[in-house]
Amino acid sequence: MANHITTGLEHRGVAVLRDPLLNKGTAFTLKERAALGLRGLLPPHVHTQDVQAQRYLAHLRDLPNPLEKFIDLNALHDRNEALFFRVVSENPDEIMPLIYTPTVGLACQKFGNIFQRPRGLFISADDRGRIASVLRNWPARDVGIIVVTDGERILGLGDLGANGMGIPVGKLSLYAACAGIHPRRCLPVMLDVGTDNEALRRDPFYIGLKQKRLRGKRYDELMGEFVQAVQKVFPAALIQFEDFANSNAFRFLHKYRDKVCTFNDDIQGTAAVVLAGLYSALRITGTALRDQTILCLGAGEAATGICDLVVSALREQGMSEAQGRKRCWLFDSRSLVVASRTDLAQHKRPYAHEGPRITDFLQAVETLKPTAIIGVAAVGGTFTQPVVEAMARLNDRPIVFALSNPTSKSECTAEQAYAWSEGRALFACGSPFDPVTLDGRVFVPRQGNNSYIFPGLGLGVVASAARRVTDEMFLAAARTLARQTTNTDLGQGSLYPPLARIRDVSARIATAVAEVAYAHKLSARRRPANVLAYIRSQMYDPRYPRYA
Repeated sequence: MANHITTGLEHRGVAVLRDPLLNKGTAFTLKERAALGLRGLLPPHVHTQDVQAQRYLAHLRDLPNPLEKFIDLNALHDRNEALFFRVVSENPDEIMPLIYTPTVGLACQKFGNIFQRPRGLFISADDRGRIASVLRNWPARDVGIIVVTDGERILGLGDLGANGMGIPVGKLSLYAACAGIHPRRCLPVMLDVGTDNEALRRDPFYIGLKQKRLRGKRYDELMGEFVQAVQKVFPAALIQFEDFANSNAFRFLHKYRDKVCTFNDDIQGTAAVVLAGLYSALRITGTALRDQTILCLGAGEAATGICDLVVSALREQGMSEAQGRKRCWLFDSRSLVVASRTDLAQHKRPYAHEGPRITDFLQAVETLKPTAIIGVAAVGGTFTQPVVEAMARLNDRPIVFALSNPTSKSECTAEQAYAWSEGRALFACGSPFDPVTLDGRVFVPRQGNNSYIFPGLGLGVVASAARRVTDEMFLAAARTLARQTTNTDLGQGSLYPPLARIRDVSARIATAVAEVAYAHKLSARRRPANVLAYIRSQMYDPRYPRYA
């Protein structure tokens, strides 16, 4: 497997133990200890990685709350990356909610209080004119994936400034654990342009620039310099934009998607995982995508990204773009998005259809009679009992996706969705919920989590050396993910495969994405005879290499 880590005389003694990419702790063999100058620096008993993992999990499970577990997992990440990724990849249902949603939201809110050791690159507004030199401070040169945020829209929590670094770190942890991108090839970046969160600016523990956000021309120039510097320093890197405010997210995607290898996970990754969930739901309803009416609660990055990809899928099936758009409706913080409104941002206008001005979401459901409601507005509790009951009255199997996170922002819980629909809802969630028992039947809701999509997509792009990321890749990813959901999964109400299969799912998504790159001549590399086998050969295996 693709571990590609060696050590020699330049790495000896304490330096080996302090390098998280090299450290094996008590698993160094006696021969390795002799060769690397480690005798006496470790307890004498040699443990296997299996035993280390068991010991760590026992310790982790004794910790009192998710935040303490997040902190402890970060500490393991800082000292022993192979063991960290072994623990994550073999226990995804338990560990992923701790290192990413929902716990990462709380961790970002308290980032300054729990800060222990820097990870990734912090590029600030003060670095203008020298961003390339800052990037060169990163010790690795073969960076494959960069996740960058400016911290303005962290999950559903708003502007957290430099505290938002927890998001790129968490995303890239999932790249390594879920898709086998080598951690050395992953670079988290915080583009710190200040924060408009006054409480953070007053916080003595805040780690970022204590100034209002840079905006306008100077902000755009800083982003332009960053993108150009990446092309110079890490020319093979994929740039993933993450948790930018709506206006900037759409602008940067449109500005750079045809110039460099980039995508926005909030817009495109969310869309692909939702489309996959819809494909799974339609296997249960026995209906076609062209027959659906989709109503999104929310009209930002996620909602418009979902609608755009649904329209792309419908166009593949022969429907015109205009016809496809009419199957998708948005409901923003003010009212239903309709053509008569004069207050609409540019990204909402393609979905501003002729219709009445409706300010109540329940009334919108009753009027439009959607087959699916998708919550991405980050306002908790908005799928009320009357809303879900109306969906169940209008549809034999209503599609209800409550995707906002963290958990406090969820539009409804799994238990509410099933109870209020008499067990007929086809439900997906943004934060994890436990199985629900209703009338003797057990429902197993699964997250419509982007981690099903972006790790495999990134692996496919990097492994094929694709020059661009295209809509066709996201469509291929969504179709592939849906195919990994078995009839057994569907029978228990699960619209996605179990996370226990995430590495296999990611490999298959990567294969589909790479096939698009080869077919559209987006890669200068020759297509391997067996693309899936090639993809698997590129995946990092978080087991210890031998040094002696």
